[in-house]
Amino acid sequence: MSQNQTTTMAASSESIANHMANEFLTFRLGKEEYGVDILKVQEIRGYEAVTQIANAPEFIKGVINLRGVIVPIVDMRIKFGLSQVDYNQFTVVIILNVAGRVVGIVVDSVSDVTSLGNDQVRPAPGMGSVIDTEYITGLGTLDERMLIMLDIEKLMNSGDMGLIEHSIH
Repeated sequence: MSQNQTTTMAASSESIANHMANEFLTFRLGKEEYGVDILKVQEIRGYEAVTQIANAPEFIKGVINLRGVIVPIVDMRIKFGLSQVDYNQFTVVIILNVAGRVVGIVVDSVSDVTSLGNDQVRPAPGMGSVIDTEYITGLGTLDERMLIMLDIEKLMNSGDMGLIEHSIH
């Protein structure tokens, strides 16, 4: 194989990589639809009773025992300051594996797995100090739908959550 052929193949595979779609699990909180990287999702379960932990922040509903692993459960509606809703048969817990830690998030419902190309995701608009957009990686557009793309690792590691500890290198 000539150097030109190798360079052309490398360029075309790079081009393909740039146009490859990223897959996101989409879920609803109220009227809005959010997306998280599908590779962070371990499983999806119906909501079940949790064991409450004394002095935990309001958005941490408690913990569950998932096959021997104690998993903190975060209610995303409370975390994002949305109106509270009664849990029903559609309420879902998404079990995530974030930075080696298993965490559950309570959402209203799971929509589907969606593939978005790089051209379908726009950067989150700067809102100054009015709205904290640190955990929003961008806004995805799919037909008439707008998805709020979350950096779930950054969210779970935020100062008020502190659910993920980074190891010191």
